[in-house]
Amino acid sequence: MTRSSNGTEPSGLVVVDKPAGWTSHDVVARMRRLLGTRKVGHGGTLDPMATGVLVIACGKATRLLTYITVHDKSYDATIRLGASTITDDAEGEVVSATNALHVTDSEIAAAVAVLTGDIMQRPSSVSAIKVAGERSYARVRAGEQVELPARPVTVSRFDILAARRSGEVIDIDVALDVTSGTYVRALARDLGEALGVGGHLTALRRTAVGDVTLADAATLEQLEVDDAVTHVIPLAESAAKTLPVLAVDAKAATALGYGQRIPSDGVGPAVAMFDGKAIAIVERAQGVAKPAVVFEPAGQAQ
Repeated sequence: MTRSSNGTEPSGLVVVDKPAGWTSHDVVARMRRLLGTRKVGHGGTLDPMATGVLVIACGKATRLLTYITVHDKSYDATIRLGASTITDDAEGEVVSATNALHVTDSEIAAAVAVLTGDIMQRPSSVSAIKVAGERSYARVRAGEQVELPARPVTVSRFDILAARRSGEVIDIDVALDVTSGTYVRALARDLGEALGVGGHLTALRRTAVGDVTLADAATLEQLEVDDAVTHVIPLAESAAKTLPVLAVDAKAATALGYGQRIPSDGVGPAVAMFDGKAIAIVERAQGVAKPAVVFEPAGQAQ
């Protein structure tokens, strides 16, 4: 069992550059072995075909996952115009194909503009969203027709980087910044539908989750060769990457350690820090901060 230098199981974040073909659960299982602890989770699913930033939390840092999953995300992607698939990506069966070469660059740009900003998006029917207690993708695989209701998302960046025409299709490389819950393959589907030629996603790479980027990431091969614990971002730094920091004094740190409220300005969640240590995650409202998660019970040192 892998342990940190002081013999304890590690607590913090590990940023994995997920390879294609792996599920997020596969990566969690591998990290449990490499880190020597069962207390491991991930901060936002990536489909098997996707690569890039997968935030892994271990130990006490698993309490950060609720806050990590709602962060905005950035992607590099390739959208193919001229074919639609049952899954809205390259892993699904092609259900229609149309020669897309007549579509102009200006028409593509105009359609992209409509899909930028605050929009209503209908998630892919093969998503993990539950319908009457069952995952939507399971219903689709069982032969059921599922159409999920549209919901609000924000696409703050939808930049066209390149467009390549080959045969009867157009492949478009794009860069995206989106709110949590946005389906990039649904954007590909909707772009193709808007242009009347169909579309689906052929490549997806997540480049950032909030302030965590590919620059922070290690491949599974690196983690296998190295001591994986050396790649764990310590709890205090992990918390500060996840939430705004609320600096507290010793008295407030002790109060939070006992689960007590403290005076505080601001609203929303924050991590209370004292003397370089993450004391608690607090929820702020109406002039007080109350602990939602306590990392340091009774103000004890880590």
